[in-house]
Amino acid sequence: MSFDSLGLSTEILRAIAEQNYHEPTPIQLKAIPVVLSGKDLMAGAQTGTGKTAGFTLPMLQILSSSTGRGRRPLRALVLTPTRELAAQVSESIQTYGKYLPLRSTVIYGGVNINPQIKAIRAGLDILVATPGRLLDHVSQGTLDLSKIEILVLDEADRMLDMGFIHDIKRILALLPTRRQNLLFSATFSEDIKNLANRLLNNPVSVSAAHNTAATGVDQLIHPVDRERKRELLSYLIKVGRWQQVLIFTRTKHGANRLSQQLERDGISSAAIHGNKSQGARTKALAGFKSGDVRALVATDIAARGIDIDKLPHVVNYELPHVAEDYVHRIGRTGRAGRDGSAVSLVCVDEHKLLEGIERLLKTKIDKEVITGFEPDPRAIAEPIPNGRNRMATGNNGRSGPSRRVAGSTSSNPGRSRGGQQDRDYSSGGSSKKPQSRRRGMSGPTTNR
Repeated sequence: MSFDSLGLSTEILRAIAEQNYHEPTPIQLKAIPVVLSGKDLMAGAQTGTGKTAGFTLPMLQILSSSTGRGRRPLRALVLTPTRELAAQVSESIQTYGKYLPLRSTVIYGGVNINPQIKAIRAGLDILVATPGRLLDHVSQGTLDLSKIEILVLDEADRMLDMGFIHDIKRILALLPTRRQNLLFSATFSEDIKNLANRLLNNPVSVSAAHNTAATGVDQLIHPVDRERKRELLSYLIKVGRWQQVLIFTRTKHGANRLSQQLERDGISSAAIHGNKSQGARTKALAGFKSGDVRALVATDIAARGIDIDKLPHVVNYELPHVAEDYVHRIGRTGRAGRDGSAVSLVCVDEHKLLEGIERLLKTKIDKEVITGFEPDPRAIAEPIPNGRNRMATGNNGRSGPSRRVAGSTSSNPGRSRGGQQDRDYSSGGSSKKPQSRRRGMSGPTTNR
């Protein structure tokens, strides 16, 4: 089935064709007709499945069919957990809506709020936002949400993991009762189900590739001693001549340290995590996309929204505490049906975590010992501190029934001073309090 059969306008189809997309993905096939029908939607879709187009395409179709003259009321709101994901969604809206008379912008913390205010005052049809910065604008009276027709919660599970539930409740209270609600989530915990019951009205439920690795991703485990992981990583990058590799660590400090070590090994590298300023994160990501940065070291939260076309390699330098995060990580490669490679460096401490991942995937991952890096069979496993300075239990990283383990926060993380900052958490940090940042000078982009 082609995009032509989904009821999209010629302007949207033209924009899709320019991106060399010809057939919709399974989640797009299921979600787009539901959204176009005006019904609420609860979609189970993980990264790499094309879920962003699954809501942006029909949203653009609906809004473009009834544009008016004069000042535009804000009619569609997309909420995302992180700045990077917000930027990615905004870019998709601009890409697919380039031939439509619609205006959109993105707002998030860590940058100067004034250009955002200017863009909002110019009139918008669509706004992509992180919850904290959205409420900053509401508190300053710069944003009117009373005319919202479509609300999208993207990666709702991660938003709850990051402690945004109270912000979401505050935002919902500001919206009109009659609206269309679209909820996208990779997992469906009890918290997500409770949110869906509160938010959605007789929703249609669809899902695609739930908790499974993308078919085009070649997964491989390299057993290695914990003290030799960095040495093996540098060896793999150099010998394999990897020119673009995304590397995951559990903590922000670990990301910084590994990036510095790779630089000393002669591999251009940058780190991206919640303690980095928005300017530093944007610069690192731009360098990675351009090829100036060969290895990008990231934490799980910061990596949400990183969408690199044809990214060839992902490395789990450390396995995540939560098995589902493994699927999210390796989903950064092998996107849109392309091939990719996901390598995990696993020491004796992580055998229980690996078992949890293999249980989730319902398959064993191939293992290959690299000559010269054989692990010591006498090595004794040591406990792995998780994001709250507790020890991992080996039960998929959970110390109890809740999924909020690594990188989780309290349910009410608190507001920042002056309304100029936005909350942003990075997996593995022990602090529950958001880190302060300098305000950057870059502002939002606006699509006309």
